Amino acid sequence: MNRTTRRLAPWALLGLLQPPCSFAAAPAGETTLAPITITGQATAPSGLDAQLPASVQSVTAADLRQINVVNTEDAIKYLPNFAVRKRYIGDANSLISVRGTNNSQSARGLVYADDMLLSNFLGNSYNFAPKWSMVFPDNIERIDTFYGPFSALYPGNSMGATVAITTKMPKKLEATATTQVFSQHFNQLGVNDNFNGSQSSATLGDKIGKASFLIGADHMENTSQPLQFATPAAAKGGIQSGDIPVTGAQRYIDQYGNPGVILGTSGEGIVHVVQDQFKFKLAYDITPTLQAGASLSYWNRRYANDNQSFLRNAQGQTVYSGRVTIDGTPYAISPATFANSSGHTESALYGLSLKSHQQHGWNFAVNASTFDILSDVQRTAAAGGVYTGPGTIESTRGSGWSALDAKLTYTPASNAPGAHWITAGYHFDRYQLDDRVFNTDDWRAGGMQTPNNAFLGSTATQAIYLQDAWKFASKWTLTTGLRAESWKAYGGARSTADASVGYGNRSETHYSPKASLAYAATDDLTLHASAGRAYRFPTVSELFQGSLSGLSIVNNDPNLKPESTFSKELAADWYTNTGLFHVAVFQDDVKDTLYSQTDTTVIPNITNIQNIDRIRNRGIEVSYQGENVAIAGLDLGASVGYTRSKILENPRSPQTEGNNFPRVPLWRINMVATYHVNKQASVTLAARYSGRQYNTLTNADINPDTYGGSSSFMVIDAKLRYQISDRIEASLGVNNLFDKRAYIYHPYPGRTLFAELKFKL
Repeated sequence: MNRTTRRLAPWALLGLLQPPCSFAAAPAGETTLAPITITGQATAPSGLDAQLPASVQSVTAADLRQINVVNTEDAIKYLPNFAVRKRYIGDANSLISVRGTNNSQSARGLVYADDMLLSNFLGNSYNFAPKWSMVFPDNIERIDTFYGPFSALYPGNSMGATVAITTKMPKKLEATATTQVFSQHFNQLGVNDNFNGSQSSATLGDKIGKASFLIGADHMENTSQPLQFATPAAAKGGIQSGDIPVTGAQRYIDQYGNPGVILGTSGEGIVHVVQDQFKFKLAYDITPTLQAGASLSYWNRRYANDNQSFLRNAQGQTVYSGRVTIDGTPYAISPATFANSSGHTESALYGLSLKSHQQHGWNFAVNASTFDILSDVQRTAAAGGVYTGPGTIESTRGSGWSALDAKLTYTPASNAPGAHWITAGYHFDRYQLDDRVFNTDDWRAGGMQTPNNAFLGSTATQAIYLQDAWKFASKWTLTTGLRAESWKAYGGARSTADASVGYGNRSETHYSPKASLAYAATDDLTLHASAGRAYRFPTVSELFQGSLSGLSIVNNDPNLKPESTFSKELAADWYTNTGLFHVAVFQDDVKDTLYSQTDTTVIPNITNIQNIDRIRNRGIEVSYQGENVAIAGLDLGASVGYTRSKILENPRSPQTEGNNFPRVPLWRINMVATYHVNKQASVTLAARYSGRQYNTLTNADINPDTYGGSSSFMVIDAKLRYQISDRIEASLGVNNLFDKRAYIYHPYPGRTLFAELKFKL
């Protein structure tokens, strides 16, 4: 396998972050961009771009054995210029952040598992994270991540990054069992306690004749550290008669540099989560070159958000609401400030596939999947400190999405000059959201009674694309592509108990050209130049979620424009005797970014999701992956990323022009170093650094290292792994070794200890 092929066919990689790798010299003068043949698979997996005209980073199952992994998103947290917003183990709102895409822009990242779409494009915020839990970490074979919208095979949601997860299928009788326990101590902001959890999973699979199957189950329980706190502003009008003097409040300096008080945990507070997963996969070889597949993933999640007030009156009783004074300053506490909530979610992902895999000539792949929210209910009390009583019930049952992809590819028999690798395809997706809130007399067990509010709507996208990689000379390959997308939004409506308003249907069509030029300068050095246009269409929530004032719609805009970007990248891959150096320089010129902001040009000001006219993301990434670095047995993966995301034009909020776009740090540094003591034991030391960033468009949050701010932080992780026998493996690990206090609005976990035992038949 030559070096250029290794980069452009990541499914054949041994893994860029996992040495040992074999960087054998390529035959002199030979370069190719063709997919290569590997055992049991003649072409690339059907969901991946065989030419990959972009920077690529990959991890394998072997990589994951060396780091602390509990949830699937843990697998990608050390990738170059990459970060995962994961607040606690079992967080359902874990988002990826890469280059100039921040960790609340969920619709700017694509996540697939075995060609099935896991991305939740019902919205574009922390509430709409990919459905990572549809994949067991122990079932991952590899993850390939490619940066930017440079391939015609993927929609404009790839303007951040595309994450393609490939899971394993057994070739013989296999059984696995894993159990983990983990614990963190958290001592911040008035809370000093231990928070513990555990996870257990098991799988069974076999290949019998032409059929192979895998069945698995996973159970996890965990309690998070406090996530949100009550931080009210002082009440206006001074102290009033009847105000209750209280003690217990915690003093702090907020993200704007102002003194404030913390009254207790609020909102999500401390989350206790219990979740169960079930997975079934089936593959059948109809012929030696034609395979059909089916899969079912089921997820059941129960959670409780518990809140506590720190406030005590003169008799030592807990105070949850009303007017109080703290050291002579009055505060008005809403009854809902310390309200508890609980919820139950059941979801299922169904998938069907049919694909051919001939070594040369034409192949096809058809993949269909549906993500169905079977039940999703959150119950919230109307007041804090009450076990029963009135509240609300929110349900999104019936929401979900479906996707269909059909693709035709051509692989030439020779990689001689003049050869073409052709891909043509069709894509369809439909996202439907039905969110309803009801009042109830008993927030814990009561039924849905009078309507409170609701919103619903759908979006659908159809696309066709064509891409051609043409090797026009022995060292040169030009990849060009065009994607045409037709999008529509329909069925939108918003209502309260007293009024309802419908939205008109919309449709738009856009064309996204792509081009990439690859040059094999030497046997060890490959250069790439890529450019691409992409459009990211508004989601259902961005268009239709809001509120009503009488019959007037507020807090949303059904006429939002799609985001668009013109992205460019120059990259180089240099292979040495011990590893791979990768350098990429990139710039994204983004128009009409969709983001919540305040329009200061109108009176009264309006705060909702709006289009920001122009943002520019510019930066550089340098990464290295190698084996036996400096000493035998030491494997190293390290990267440095610099990104400057700047607001260039924003006429609705002119004071933000020239500012840094929120939650995009100037610097990211990720590192994983593994020392193989012997065949049985290894020790890993890893680091994640995130530089200065802001939470606001105004960049007014000048105090980052506090609740509500966005810290700069360096977190050190470690793991000791020991292979007790061929079938049994044990490990001990720690995340945040030095118990670094860090905040991305919410406080991140403190030092977390892990113990794990794995069995494999």
